[in-house]
Amino acid sequence: SSPHLVQVRERIRINGQPISKDLFNKYFWLVYNRLEETKDPAHASMPAYFRFLTIMAFHVFLQEKVDLAVVEVGIGGTYDCTNIIRTPVVCGVSSLGIDHTSILGDTMEKIAWQKGGIFKPGVPAFTVAQPERPLEVLRERAQERKCPLYLCPELDDFEEGCQPLELGLAGAHQRSNAALALQLARTWLQRRGCQGKAGDRDRRPDPTRAPEVSVRCLSYLGLGELKEIPPSTKVLERPVPLAPAFQLTDTMIQGLRDTEWLGRTQVLSHGPVTWYLDGAHTTSSIQACVRWFRQAALNQDKPHDGSEVRVLLFNATGDRDTAALLKLLVPCHFDYAVFCPNFTEVSVANNADQQNFNVTLENALTRCLENQRTWTRLLEEKVGQDPWISSPMWVGGLLQPAPARGSLLLVPPAPRPLNSPALVFPCLAQALRWVAQGRDPHLAAPVASGAHPHPAASSGAVLLREAAAVHVLVTGSLHLVGGALRLLDPALSQ
Repeated sequence: SSPHLVQVRERIRINGQPISKDLFNKYFWLVYNRLEETKDPAHASMPAYFRFLTIMAFHVFLQEKVDLAVVEVGIGGTYDCTNIIRTPVVCGVSSLGIDHTSILGDTMEKIAWQKGGIFKPGVPAFTVAQPERPLEVLRERAQERKCPLYLCPELDDFEEGCQPLELGLAGAHQRSNAALALQLARTWLQRRGCQGKAGDRDRRPDPTRAPEVSVRCLSYLGLGELKEIPPSTKVLERPVPLAPAFQLTDTMIQGLRDTEWLGRTQVLSHGPVTWYLDGAHTTSSIQACVRWFRQAALNQDKPHDGSEVRVLLFNATGDRDTAALLKLLVPCHFDYAVFCPNFTEVSVANNADQQNFNVTLENALTRCLENQRTWTRLLEEKVGQDPWISSPMWVGGLLQPAPARGSLLLVPPAPRPLNSPALVFPCLAQALRWVAQGRDPHLAAPVASGAHPHPAASSGAVLLREAAAVHVLVTGSLHLVGGALRLLDPALSQ
């Protein structure tokens, strides 16, 4: 899977765990040296970063004799370097979104065409509910490639006559991902002939056989008895046939419940500061993130004195329309928006896993300043339209309470008044320390002298230090979330 959040070893997992440092080191140099010895002397080039790790992952899976490899496509599908598997067991396409437009195209139809490139002759494929035209493109691609394509039933269909399913990953959008995972897992079980016969659960893989491959699904669900439920009569009315729901095994139910994936709708409660981390970076995923955050923050116990501060920590990379993403986040009613590059420290020399050699600090900070201006403009446009934002926000140097929020957040008189709800910091460490104000035991308190030249830093800090609860949403980039996790959960770096 890609990208990694904290350490590159996360990309290559066996039985759910990143491979060890020793194994990574062993296979890295084995593959590197083999490629170095056999490269074309005329061109003398080595595979680029992602291609090299893909080759290495396949080599690891073969050498370690895994019986099932789950491979997530990097970007798109048709021309992605993971798309060299000729006969995977099953393929899946999750909910489509607009992303990587410079590579995949600027419409859902073009992106659907790219995604359909993973379809293979005679290999079953599944997708979830999609907009009409992109779904037609997927169907056309499946027909071209002689691939049987099916639509996953809603997760509700699996819950008929039984308890509602509990998902380990929060957010309503995870229900379609879970439905897709169930179909892919069941197809692999059928391929293995696991139909609930005696001894199926204890069957061991044949160590002489190459691993079978499932493309795109990111959940592993265990073996168990499968009982067919007759398909709905609506199947014939759909452009893509609807796969039948089936009775879930206890192991499948447990698999859905126990699924974990760092950086996706993840909550870290550190005393009065609660961090909400979600690597959403497209319009559709940001919309899902907003729904999740508003619900999750709502479910938190309210402070007795009502003093609650909401902070947005945001960055976006690549060719993404950050103005469109930020506009979707305005309704969350943040008291502050903090922008910083994805670098954990200003100097990343000692942290190669977090380093991006394609982006300079200067370019990243320029983009953060643009995001700050965009956020300020969006708030100004919202004044008068939204009762949450009062105008003017100033009386005698105090930030006035917002009646609609039902909280009294007052700033004592300060030598410099709070003049902006948006701040920019040069790195994640400084941004997180400012937000936490020494109240998160995993983070050191911000340095008082000269570390925060922004006029808002001193006044805003009072709010953060005195609030009974601080809710922080970190989103816009998986790399940003990964950097934050490295600082907030040091154990992940071990």
